[in-house]
Amino acid sequence: MHTIHYPTPIKNKTVPTQILRHLPQDLANEIEKLWPAPPPEEICLRRDGLSCLYRGDTVIPLTRRLNGQEMDVILNRLCGGSMYAHQDTLRQGYLTLPDGVRVGVCGRLRMDSGRPMGILDVSSLVFRIPRTVSVRTETVCRLLCHTHPGRGTLIYSPPGVGKTTLLRALIPALSAPPYRLRLAVIDTREELSACGTRDAGGVEWLIGYPRAVGIEIATRTLAPQLIVCDEIGDAAEADAICAACNAGVPLLATAHGGDVRSLLRRPGLRQLHGEHIFGSYVGLTRPTGGSLTQRVTTVQELCGFA
Repeated sequence: MHTIHYPTPIKNKTVPTQILRHLPQDLANEIEKLWPAPPPEEICLRRDGLSCLYRGDTVIPLTRRLNGQEMDVILNRLCGGSMYAHQDTLRQGYLTLPDGVRVGVCGRLRMDSGRPMGILDVSSLVFRIPRTVSVRTETVCRLLCHTHPGRGTLIYSPPGVGKTTLLRALIPALSAPPYRLRLAVIDTREELSACGTRDAGGVEWLIGYPRAVGIEIATRTLAPQLIVCDEIGDAAEADAICAACNAGVPLLATAHGGDVRSLLRRPGLRQLHGEHIFGSYVGLTRPTGGSLTQRVTTVQELCGFA
């Protein structure tokens, strides 16, 4: 049987050791050698195919190829030897590692009586690397606290542009002077608490909770001034969000969308718009090699959209 050797933790903190320690030694060494500055946004490992590092439009191919046994062993190590303990998120196609690294898991879905039970024959593992970058928080803070007090703000963009990065920066900004808001953060995928964000004062963290459940608990038991969550969109969440806002607790959230009008064609978000949950929508763009830009659309500008 093929023997797989694994590396000891690498001290170079620019490379995410929580990823490399789960990989075969030679692959970990190659990634460390090729690791660019600024760092990549994704590491994509493929079974019997070309693995790569991705940074914007730049693709850095890896020479090391992984076989099926190695992919299965890597996944098992990512799960700490217990895939059963991670079955809920694996059924949804992902794992979350320490420091907010999300791993997309692709393969053959195992079904039982019409329910997804787990993933077999892992074909690829996609590691999304959290970014600690400088982003401007003043615009969203001003919208929440001055322009539309008592109303929420929705941040949107296509995947990978920087929604979660901005949300991470906003949590300490809003909980610190001059705003000093008491926040409840629903961190369903354990990504918002990465990169030291959890050290922010005045923040209550509900980690791993489904969004609708976390929002309900926060509203009922924590008396927050603002609820924060990532990647909303379905109808069940919309009902919980409306209940929270009707109780006087606004929401700062993100959602996938290319522009505000296509965003509001999604049933759950259309419901929230109809209930006037958000006072403004902030669209993000980030050209290749460029900085994050924010475009604000107020609810007044969308008064004819129904």
